[in-house]
Amino acid sequence: MTNSSKTSASDKPLDVNRVCVGVVTGPHGLKGDVKIKSFTANLKDVAAYGPVTDESGEQSFEIRIISSNQKGLVAELSGVNDRNAAEAVQGTELYVSRDKLPALDEGEFYYSDLIGLAVENIDGEAIGIVSLIDNYGAGDVMEIELEDGGTEMFLMSRDVVPEIDLENGRIVVNPPTEIYADEGHADEEAEEE
Repeated sequence: MTNSSKTSASDKPLDVNRVCVGVVTGPHGLKGDVKIKSFTANLKDVAAYGPVTDESGEQSFEIRIISSNQKGLVAELSGVNDRNAAEAVQGTELYVSRDKLPALDEGEFYYSDLIGLAVENIDGEAIGIVSLIDNYGAGDVMEIELEDGGTEMFLMSRDVVPEIDLENGRIVVNPPTEIYADEGHADEEAEEE
């Protein structure tokens, strides 16, 4: 698995030729510097592929990394010269053309490739579709829009996600029994009444 992005399904068709490599999380200081959450394996690589664009492709930025820490990066974006401009780009997702990214080895993929794929359990029963991949600090998580409504999140590990079949557009999950333990318990209580 190659981490490349927080991505989500939307009504807008995905541009498969671009990959989200980061997002501006806010301003830093008064001179227009910004904080960036990088979605690349090496955090500083968000600036390694040349100019980035916003989701629409209309705004383009050169990135110059100023510093990095466990919370993310502090950087300068071309054209962002003061705090007001930095505030205006807060929340902007940063995209690069897929052809500027390193070639993937066999069996590797970008997380953005998973959005919209069908998800089934190990018995082949449909569960839903992938709507989001993100990392909230404890590892990468896949969010699934469930067939019967609602959402469920699964840790992106080989134990929980044993198969990703891009060719056939599906992902197999093997949820830990703890996830469904409460549902079974609720059913048992209903039977006792």
